[in-house]
Amino acid sequence: MSLAGATKLTCGSYELDYSKKTLIMGILNVTPDSFSDGGKYNRVDAALKHAERMVKDGADILDIGGESTRPNYERISDDQEIERVAPIIEAISRNIEIPISIDTYKSKVAKEAVKAGAHILNDIWGGKADSLMAKVAAEFGVPIILMHNRDNMDYGHFIR
Repeated sequence: MSLAGATKLTCGSYELDYSKKTLIMGILNVTPDSFSDGGKYNRVDAALKHAERMVKDGADILDIGGESTRPNYERISDDQEIERVAPIIEAISRNIEIPISIDTYKSKVAKEAVKAGAHILNDIWGGKADSLMAKVAAEFGVPIILMHNRDNMDYGHFIR
């Protein structure tokens, strides 16, 4: 199977067609230490309201993250991350017609997120942090986004 020239991505019952426009991914961080929103969306009702707003504003995909990955972030357990994301993914999938991605590098979290209603895996470590991520994608038949990342990056030379 060749992906050359591919313009569509199937995500469960959704088909993302990126031949006609650039698709927008709305980011919903449900962490208390997010650098972008400071933990405003930790509760299901607040997260759902924000998700609805992002869709109204043009989001084509919603990306749900339960562990901050800002520089010097504090790692949390798989179970703690699942507790943060699963109820929110369930609420969004019940109330909004939109593909949902789970921003995680942990296979256990990915598996529970897909069971809760996520359609895409978004792994910032490109499968390097947990070698079972690709297996979860294959097991559930969901696409996986593999990002390039390096641990302990010093961004000081970018900021003056």
